[in-house]
Amino acid sequence: MLDAANDAAKLALALVGVLALWTGLMRVAEKAGLVALLARLLRPLLVRLFPEVPADHPAMGAIVMNMAANLLGLGNAATPLGLQAMKHLQDLNPMKKTATNAMALFLALNTTHLTLVPAKTIAVRLEYGSTQATNIVLPTILATACGMLVAVVAAKLLQRRFPLTDPPDGEPAPASSADPQGGA
Repeated sequence: MLDAANDAAKLALALVGVLALWTGLMRVAEKAGLVALLARLLRPLLVRLFPEVPADHPAMGAIVMNMAANLLGLGNAATPLGLQAMKHLQDLNPMKKTATNAMALFLALNTTHLTLVPAKTIAVRLEYGSTQATNIVLPTILATACGMLVAVVAAKLLQRRFPLTDPPDGEPAPASSADPQGGA
Protein backbone atom coordinates (compact mmCIF):
# COMPACT_ATOMS: atom_id res chain seq x y z
CA MET A 1 0.00 0.00 0.00
CA LEU A 2 2.88 2.36 0.76
CA ASP A 3 4.41 1.56 -2.64
CA ALA A 4 1.22 2.69 -4.36
CA ALA A 5 1.19 5.93 -2.36
CA ASN A 6 4.85 6.50 -3.22
CA ASP A 7 4.17 5.89 -6.93
CA ALA A 8 1.20 8.27 -6.82
CA ALA A 9 3.30 11.00 -5.21
CA LYS A 10 6.05 10.60 -7.82
CA LEU A 11 3.53 10.74 -10.65
CA ALA A 12 1.87 13.82 -9.16
CA LEU A 13 5.22 15.63 -8.94
CA ALA A 14 6.06 14.70 -12.53
CA LEU A 15 2.66 15.95 -13.70
CA VAL A 16 3.03 19.21 -11.79
CA GLY A 17 6.33 19.94 -13.51
CA VAL A 18 5.09 19.26 -17.03
CA LEU A 19 1.79 21.04 -16.44
CA ALA A 20 3.56 24.07 -14.96
CA LEU A 21 5.80 24.25 -18.03
CA TRP A 22 2.90 23.77 -20.46
CA THR A 23 0.67 26.25 -18.65
CA GLY A 24 3.49 28.80 -18.71
CA LEU A 25 4.06 28.30 -22.43
CA MET A 26 0.35 28.59 -23.13
CA ARG A 27 0.14 31.74 -21.02
CA VAL A 28 2.93 33.25 -23.14
CA ALA A 29 1.03 32.18 -26.28
CA GLU A 30 -2.13 33.75 -24.88
CA LYS A 31 -0.33 37.04 -24.11
CA ALA A 32 1.24 36.96 -27.58
CA GLY A 33 -2.22 36.89 -29.13
CA LEU A 34 -2.41 33.25 -30.21
CA VAL A 35 -5.78 32.74 -28.48
CA ALA A 36 -7.16 35.87 -30.17
CA LEU A 37 -5.83 34.67 -33.55
CA LEU A 38 -7.45 31.26 -33.08
CA ALA A 39 -10.66 32.97 -32.03
CA ARG A 40 -10.71 34.96 -35.28
CA LEU A 41 -10.15 31.75 -37.25
CA LEU A 42 -12.86 29.86 -35.36
CA ARG A 43 -15.53 32.58 -35.45
CA PRO A 44 -16.86 31.88 -39.01
CA LEU A 45 -17.29 28.17 -38.25
CA LEU A 46 -18.91 28.76 -34.88
CA VAL A 47 -21.32 31.36 -36.28
CA ARG A 48 -22.56 28.65 -38.68
CA LEU A 49 -22.78 26.03 -35.93
CA PHE A 50 -24.78 28.38 -33.68
CA PRO A 51 -27.20 30.14 -36.07
CA GLU A 52 -29.58 31.11 -33.24
CA VAL A 53 -26.83 33.09 -31.48
CA PRO A 54 -26.25 36.56 -33.00
CA ALA A 55 -22.68 36.87 -34.29
CA ASP A 56 -22.11 40.09 -32.33
CA HIS A 57 -23.67 38.84 -29.06
CA PRO A 58 -21.39 38.37 -26.02
CA ALA A 59 -22.42 34.68 -25.99
CA MET A 60 -20.70 34.15 -29.35
CA GLY A 61 -17.58 35.93 -28.13
CA ALA A 62 -17.41 33.74 -25.03
CA ILE A 63 -18.03 30.57 -27.09
CA VAL A 64 -15.25 31.50 -29.52
CA MET A 65 -12.77 32.30 -26.75
CA ASN A 66 -13.67 29.12 -24.85
CA MET A 67 -13.10 26.95 -27.91
CA ALA A 68 -9.79 28.66 -28.67
CA ALA A 69 -8.59 28.20 -25.08
CA ASN A 70 -9.60 24.52 -25.11
CA LEU A 71 -7.82 24.00 -28.42
CA LEU A 72 -4.60 25.26 -26.86
CA GLY A 73 -4.98 23.17 -23.73
CA LEU A 74 -5.74 26.16 -21.51
CA GLY A 75 -8.36 24.36 -19.43
CA ASN A 76 -8.04 26.80 -16.54
CA ALA A 77 -8.76 29.72 -18.87
CA ALA A 78 -11.47 27.82 -20.76
CA THR A 79 -13.59 27.02 -17.69
CA PRO A 80 -14.62 30.59 -16.77
CA LEU A 81 -15.16 31.37 -20.46
CA GLY A 82 -17.44 28.34 -20.74
CA LEU A 83 -19.43 29.41 -17.69
CA GLN A 84 -19.70 32.92 -19.10
CA ALA A 85 -20.87 31.53 -22.46
CA MET A 86 -23.60 29.49 -20.75
CA LYS A 87 -24.72 32.56 -18.78
CA HIS A 88 -24.99 34.59 -22.00
CA LEU A 89 -26.79 31.72 -23.75
CA GLN A 90 -29.26 31.63 -20.86
CA ASP A 91 -29.84 35.37 -21.34
CA LEU A 92 -30.92 34.59 -24.93
CA ASN A 93 -33.10 31.69 -23.79
CA PRO A 94 -36.87 32.39 -23.94
CA MET A 95 -37.60 29.21 -21.92
CA LYS A 96 -35.52 29.65 -18.78
CA LYS A 97 -36.13 26.11 -17.47
CA THR A 98 -35.19 24.38 -20.73
CA ALA A 99 -31.76 24.18 -22.34
CA THR A 100 -31.66 25.61 -25.85
CA ASN A 101 -30.15 23.88 -28.85
CA ALA A 102 -27.19 26.25 -28.63
CA MET A 103 -26.63 25.31 -24.99
CA ALA A 104 -26.75 21.58 -25.77
CA LEU A 105 -24.38 21.94 -28.72
CA PHE A 106 -21.98 24.12 -26.73
CA LEU A 107 -21.92 21.58 -23.91
CA ALA A 108 -21.23 18.77 -26.40
CA LEU A 109 -18.43 20.76 -28.05
CA ASN A 110 -16.93 21.82 -24.75
CA THR A 111 -16.96 18.26 -23.45
CA THR A 112 -15.42 16.73 -26.57
CA HIS A 113 -13.13 19.60 -27.53
CA LEU A 114 -10.28 19.04 -29.95
CA THR A 115 -6.95 18.55 -28.17
CA LEU A 116 -3.80 19.59 -30.01
CA VAL A 117 -1.25 18.83 -27.29
CA PRO A 118 -2.19 16.23 -24.63
CA ALA A 119 0.27 17.55 -22.04
CA LYS A 120 -0.98 15.37 -19.17
CA THR A 121 -0.78 12.18 -21.23
CA ILE A 122 2.71 13.06 -22.41
CA ALA A 123 3.74 13.70 -18.80
CA VAL A 124 2.43 10.32 -17.65
CA ARG A 125 4.17 8.56 -20.54
CA LEU A 126 7.45 10.31 -19.67
CA GLU A 127 7.11 9.42 -16.00
CA TYR A 128 6.71 5.75 -16.87
CA GLY A 129 9.78 5.72 -19.09
CA SER A 130 8.41 6.19 -22.60
CA THR A 131 11.16 7.07 -25.06
CA GLN A 132 8.60 8.43 -27.52
CA ALA A 133 6.11 10.15 -25.24
CA THR A 134 4.96 12.62 -27.88
CA ASN A 135 3.91 9.90 -30.33
CA ILE A 136 0.48 10.24 -28.76
CA VAL A 137 -0.08 13.71 -30.28
CA LEU A 138 -1.35 12.72 -33.74
CA PRO A 139 -3.60 9.90 -32.47
CA THR A 140 -4.97 12.29 -29.85
CA ILE A 141 -5.76 14.94 -32.46
CA LEU A 142 -7.50 12.34 -34.64
CA ALA A 143 -9.44 10.78 -31.75
CA THR A 144 -10.59 14.11 -30.31
CA ALA A 145 -11.53 15.38 -33.78
CA CYS A 146 -13.64 12.26 -34.36
CA GLY A 147 -15.26 12.62 -30.94
CA MET A 148 -16.05 16.26 -31.58
CA LEU A 149 -17.50 15.46 -35.02
CA VAL A 150 -19.75 12.77 -33.53
CA ALA A 151 -20.89 15.21 -30.82
CA VAL A 152 -21.80 17.89 -33.38
CA VAL A 153 -23.62 15.45 -35.67
CA ALA A 154 -25.51 13.92 -32.72
CA ALA A 155 -26.50 17.33 -31.37
CA LYS A 156 -27.70 18.52 -34.78
CA LEU A 157 -29.66 15.30 -35.42
CA LEU A 158 -31.28 15.49 -31.99
CA GLN A 159 -32.19 19.13 -32.62
CA ARG A 160 -34.09 18.03 -35.72
CA ARG A 161 -35.71 15.04 -34.02
CA PHE A 162 -36.81 16.97 -30.92
CA PRO A 163 -37.40 20.60 -31.94
CA LEU A 164 -38.02 23.16 -29.23
CA THR A 165 -41.38 24.91 -29.28
CA ASP A 166 -42.38 28.30 -27.95
CA PRO A 167 -43.85 28.18 -24.45
CA PRO A 168 -47.59 28.96 -24.20
CA ASP A 169 -48.45 31.89 -21.94
CA GLY A 170 -44.99 32.15 -20.40
CA GLU A 171 -44.89 28.52 -19.25
CA PRO A 172 -41.89 26.33 -19.98
CA ALA A 173 -42.23 24.31 -23.17
CA PRO A 174 -41.61 20.59 -23.23
CA ALA A 175 -38.21 19.49 -24.48
CA SER A 176 -39.89 18.09 -27.59
CA SER A 177 -43.03 18.73 -29.54
CA ALA A 178 -42.91 15.17 -30.86
CA ASP A 179 -44.12 12.23 -28.78
CA PRO A 180 -41.18 9.78 -28.77
CA GLN A 181 -43.56 6.90 -27.85
CA GLY A 182 -45.70 7.52 -30.90
CA GLY A 183 -48.85 7.75 -28.77
CA ALA A 184 -51.33 10.51 -28.13
